Amino acid sequence: MAATGEIEMLGNRMEFDYAEGVTGYVLVFARIVTGYWFLHAGVTKYLAAEPFNAGGWLVNGTTGAPGPVHAFLAWVGQTPLMLEFTNFMVPLGETLIGFALITGAAVRLAAAGGTFLMTFFYLGNADWGHGLVNGDLLGLVMFLVVGALAAGRILGLDAYLEEMEFVRQRPKLRYLLG
Repeated sequence: MAATGEIEMLGNRMEFDYAEGVTGYVLVFARIVTGYWFLHAGVTKYLAAEPFNAGGWLVNGTTGAPGPVHAFLAWVGQTPLMLEFTNFMVPLGETLIGFALITGAAVRLAAAGGTFLMTFFYLGNADWGHGLVNGDLLGLVMFLVVGALAAGRILGLDAYLEEMEFVRQRPKLRYLLG
């Protein structure tokens, strides 16, 4: 099962095969490690002794080096309905994103969700005292790489899902898979 990608850079269209050789294995490894990282983060929030509450971080945790989204995050943390929604969605999102990446199912959709969350974590933490590169940015980059390179097509369920008649009849669904 050969997985290929096609990109356009500087006006030149290029096709590449990343399923052969070490590149495919590295991509699968990156997908699984990123998936485990998020699955673990989500599940441990469910298993914690105290219910997950993002309110403290949203209101106070983003004030040390106020990032560009601090005011919005503080508002979310101080608005009961938004805080309740956040407290429900963060663990659920992390768990589902992690599971999707580990199984290789709907990887691009999961990577988009991970990119969304990591963008808020990166901008909210804004811990740039040692430069702009930190763990949150590296996590964001991992989601971008896994999604852009359609990592679910290599040793993942997306390779099988894309062969289903339902997906073949709706080619735009392939953008969520991969």
